[in-house]
Amino acid sequence: MKNETKCLHSGYTPENGAPRVMPIYQSTTYRFNSTDEIGDVFNDPTKAHIYTRFTNPTVDVVEKKIADLENGVAAMCTSSGQMASLMSILNLCHAGDSFISSSSIYGGTLNLFAVTLKKLGIECIFVDVDSSQEEILSAVKPNTKAVFGETLTNPSLQVLDIERFANAAHKAGIPLIVDNTFPTPILCRPIEHGADIVIHSTSKYMDGHALQVGGVIVDSGKFDFTNGKFPDFTEPDDSYHGTIYTKDYSFAPYIIKARMQLMRDFGAYPSGNSGFLLNLGLETLAVRMKRYCENAQKMAEYFVSTGKFDEVRYPGLFSDKYYNLAQKYLPNGQSGVISLTVKGGKKAAVKFMDGLKMASNEVHVADIRTCVLHPASATHRQLTDEQLIACGINPGLVRFSVGLENIDDIIEDVENSLKNI
Repeated sequence: MKNETKCLHSGYTPENGAPRVMPIYQSTTYRFNSTDEIGDVFNDPTKAHIYTRFTNPTVDVVEKKIADLENGVAAMCTSSGQMASLMSILNLCHAGDSFISSSSIYGGTLNLFAVTLKKLGIECIFVDVDSSQEEILSAVKPNTKAVFGETLTNPSLQVLDIERFANAAHKAGIPLIVDNTFPTPILCRPIEHGADIVIHSTSKYMDGHALQVGGVIVDSGKFDFTNGKFPDFTEPDDSYHGTIYTKDYSFAPYIIKARMQLMRDFGAYPSGNSGFLLNLGLETLAVRMKRYCENAQKMAEYFVSTGKFDEVRYPGLFSDKYYNLAQKYLPNGQSGVISLTVKGGKKAAVKFMDGLKMASNEVHVADIRTCVLHPASATHRQLTDEQLIACGINPGLVRFSVGLENIDDIIEDVENSLKNI
């Protein structure tokens, strides 16, 4: 099936007389006929659901659908995109290990990597998003366990050269993790370009309606964890009755280990109702992404024409630095997010945002409704000036997330606000 069809049909096929729409399994527990049957499930957690702290039938459908959309073998939903980022690293790294990340990533993720993980004894080595393969490899240490990057960076809209980062990671014998939140699998499937693990904040375009926070990790099933660098995957897990993940679950050792170690201990799993709402968003994802991209392209061209902005970043613009990479990895659209640098700096940016009537000034992005944010005051507020620059952010930058309204209405709202500057 093509992705447009997968959005509607993957993960759930009703049997004769069953509900056409995926039902909500709002239950924490599952009944078994005997103690031995429960024991069998603990021996092999893929046989049935044990407890909703780490699996749920409704969420399971969504996990299967997202894995199919990304051309992965398995997926695990989490309570937030931040938890997906955290677990993707903790599943590979111990205290004393390191990993490499592009410096151009979402501010919350940057703080998680640079501050919180550092407190846990895990070092994040930052490299420029435009680094060459040699520069990436020069950052690798003997204890480096992964490389991380965002397909389309939030909010600077730089395009990751996935193949270059994947080649560097694989040359070092480590996996590449890619955050594919802004493109979604409708616009880009990083696994097809060499990524080994893909994560999303499902709170964004996948949900689409600002209804609930969530995240997901997708396992490509392609990385060889038996190369000697990952003993946690190849030696018995004493915390789970001696399971050897690469042996007992060779089809998806990464995601099974994440579920049976991290999700079991952290319990950061979405409810059945959250899975149901996310599935509703996924069913229209392909249709919505096309409209987001069409509106964003028109808005980006309009912003350029006004002369009120020092810079308009959108990879769909021919003049954009990342246009060629966008044509390679995102040929069908570059999401609905535009980064604007308003002439006059922070003061002018705030005045522009506060003058909008229809567009919402809110801490969110990738909604069905147009919304705006000033990253330096909000999502990236905790960063130093140096870190802001490294992330591609200056004080006048506005993240403009185009919604699904009529394009003429969005333009009119912007025009009225620009009159005040």
